[in-house]
Amino acid sequence: METFLKEIKITKASENNGYPFNIPLFKNGLYLKLESPITFIVGENGSGKSTLLESLAKNIGFNTLGGNKNHSYDNLSKDNFDLVNNMKLVWSVKQSKGFFFRAETFFEFANNLDKLAEYKNTEFYNAYGGKSLQEQSHGESFLSLFQNQIKEGIYIIDEPESALSPERQLSLISILYDFAKSSKCQFIIATHSPLLISTPESIVYEIKEGKLHKESYKETSQFKLYKSFMDNPERFLHYLCPSDL
Repeated sequence: METFLKEIKITKASENNGYPFNIPLFKNGLYLKLESPITFIVGENGSGKSTLLESLAKNIGFNTLGGNKNHSYDNLSKDNFDLVNNMKLVWSVKQSKGFFFRAETFFEFANNLDKLAEYKNTEFYNAYGGKSLQEQSHGESFLSLFQNQIKEGIYIIDEPESALSPERQLSLISILYDFAKSSKCQFIIATHSPLLISTPESIVYEIKEGKLHKESYKETSQFKLYKSFMDNPERFLHYLCPSDL
């Protein structure tokens, strides 16, 4: 399956040693080849996943609070512009259609939609499931956004599992796979979910020791940890919650 965005290159900063270039992932530059319509990036908190996706969204022209090129509010930290300026994208077909979804700022995004609907009319909600995202449960609003906004283009998604139950994460796997097969969509997703990274025909990169490593989902640290825990939770709990008795 073809991809719109083929490569992400970040050059090493010549002078700036502060944030975000003090993150090991960016310290010596970065090269990421995108060979599948669905690319997952996994890694520990603070490893640079969200910073990479936020800067990629800004480079493409999406709103960094979440949204597309038509959403006009923004809060990208000034320091991240250095990363954007050091980033080069290689396209097969350049895309400006798509969406940046980030769980961290979803409330602000949903609130902004309510203001726009108030200014225009409630038919504005038709593109988001027919009603305010804030009138739906967190999980329902997430899935409603995916189901109604994913059509054609490139979609950058940061930690979608935050409000999704395991069952709804499985629903998202189906949504991602169906759209990717259409050859009209490309997804780049940062996640901690061992469920989502099992999506068929996706490629998983794990950030380890400041570098991107291509892994099968079963070989990622997060999948192994979850599997070890589920296979023998008592062994973990014995050390995590020692009894005084």
